[in-house]
Amino acid sequence: DLTALAGRSDRAPAALRAARAGIGMVFQHFNLLSSRTVQDNVELPLEIQGVTRRERAARARELLDLVGLSDKARAYPAQLSGGQKQRVGIARALAGRPKVLLSDEATSALDPETTRAVLGLLRDLNRQLGLTVLLITHEMDVVKAVCDSAALMKGGRVVESGTVAELLATPGSELAGELFPVGGAASGPDRTVVDLTFHGESATRPVISQLARTYNVDVSILGAAMETYDGRQIGRMRIELPGRFEDNVVPIGFLREQGLQVDVAGAEGPSALAEAARPAAVAR
Repeated sequence: DLTALAGRSDRAPAALRAARAGIGMVFQHFNLLSSRTVQDNVELPLEIQGVTRRERAARARELLDLVGLSDKARAYPAQLSGGQKQRVGIARALAGRPKVLLSDEATSALDPETTRAVLGLLRDLNRQLGLTVLLITHEMDVVKAVCDSAALMKGGRVVESGTVAELLATPGSELAGELFPVGGAASGPDRTVVDLTFHGESATRPVISQLARTYNVDVSILGAAMETYDGRQIGRMRIELPGRFEDNVVPIGFLREQGLQVDVAGAEGPSALAEAARPAAVAR
């Protein structure tokens, strides 16, 4: 905890510097020195640390090769594209062999194709170097593309966190709704809108068609999204059933029995949801 390390004891500054040395930083607008070559920019953190010129040069060449810019060592930032500048920024951030790479909106100034390339590089670095990459972003596509875990912050506080797979499988998750929006409003007052989350085996079964046949009910699909994470299929769907909630307690209970997580839009209080969770008793 860097905040705890920044205490008032005599040892606090040294401990804080040591902790910061294990963190690399990638900036939104690159922050490269225009008067220095690409290699000199990568060497800068090592120069500040007092590393010898020969060691700095060897490390910079190694990192430029890692990020695919070995042929740009003598170029200047003004001669590079935005994606190339960000690769230089990543190489510079890795110069001190950090354990954590902090990326602050590193792709928000890039076009979609370049964004995908930079994200692919970060993912490869994570796997090759065992590097923890912490992304700060407002782009949901970035989260979907590379993140294993995610946290949502509001007002300076973490209001939701977990692995992406867990969040997608959580009914009512705000992050899941942002990642895979499945909007759609009821077509009339006498309609029940149900949000379904399915994963694992339930994602491969024809649950909706079984529901329609078993209860002779017309099901309207208002929206749906499906993704695969860690080899698991995870899907979200919003459907509409004819009739009010109390008319659909048994069909909704059937959906729960099939292993789906169910959230009924507009259902008031936990008692209504609890009632729908006991379909067998109602059916008998």
